[in-house]
Amino acid sequence: MSAPWTIVGQGLAGTCLAWELWHRGVEFRIIDRERGGSSRVAAGLINPVTGKNFEPTPRVAEFLAEALVFYQTIANLLEGEYWHPLPILRLAADDREWNKMLAKRERPDVACWLANHGAPHAIDGWLGALEVAGGGRIDTRAFLDASRDFFRGRGIYQMEEITRSGDTRLIWCDGAAGLIGGRCGSHRCAKGEILTLHASGWSESHIRIGAGGWLVPLGNHRFKAGSTYEWDRLDEKPTGEGREKVMAIARRLGGNADIGILAHEAGVRPILRRSEPMIGPLDMGGWMFNGLGSKGSLLAPGMARRLAEWICQGIGPEVGMRYRHQRH
Repeated sequence: MSAPWTIVGQGLAGTCLAWELWHRGVEFRIIDRERGGSSRVAAGLINPVTGKNFEPTPRVAEFLAEALVFYQTIANLLEGEYWHPLPILRLAADDREWNKMLAKRERPDVACWLANHGAPHAIDGWLGALEVAGGGRIDTRAFLDASRDFFRGRGIYQMEEITRSGDTRLIWCDGAAGLIGGRCGSHRCAKGEILTLHASGWSESHIRIGAGGWLVPLGNHRFKAGSTYEWDRLDEKPTGEGREKVMAIARRLGGNADIGILAHEAGVRPILRRSEPMIGPLDMGGWMFNGLGSKGSLLAPGMARRLAEWICQGIGPEVGMRYRHQRH
């Protein structure tokens, strides 16, 4: 009889993989240091068309459909609610940005995500905006905490440090901590700071993206706002400088209102190479699932399924799969 698998880390990667193994009846355990991590800090934003270049995430339709089925399946099992759909307003502050957005809305792979046939929105203080459909947020903290309680109640989860590295049945899902430790070579991890705010005067109808950040409604006049990028100080300590940067983003996106700060948090995004997630066997033994970056809520379920198929059934990478990398 084979020894059980050990999942190291209970962020989005480790938790989604745990559910994939659970549904397959595979014996495993989860160990976690319970020292934060970017998954619990994250806003859980899912946005089909992203970045300064207004480009769709590769294979977004496939990954989004899979993610929504996955989260609903777990929500039904745990009697929770984790997916909160909301349309997205992508705002443009200058001619260059706006002209780029208008040009790209004619492309079929972008147009299919735009509401109202890509008709522009007039927003005070902005050159214009386009509404992106298919967006929303995953309540990552609630999803991770409920999953941890489920697995802990069945004796699968435990808080533990791990130092051994040669076990072939270890699956490293330890996010930025593992990447910074050099297990997978060079990394591009970035610290981000996020504020949870109360503002009674802001609209809660859309997620707003612009001004180098985002504003995500949580309900009851609460919002998450972010985020900063810091590549040199890779810790999870909030800073005064970060708070001011995020407050400036929030005011720009939300408008004038009395704002109260409910929480100020920081996390380190696990980013590798071309910002592509990586799964596969490691040279030192064991397996890895890392590099989800800022798209973890979208990509984690689909990547977890693919990794579970690989380690359990020997079904290797798909030809042309951008989100996969195997270390030999």
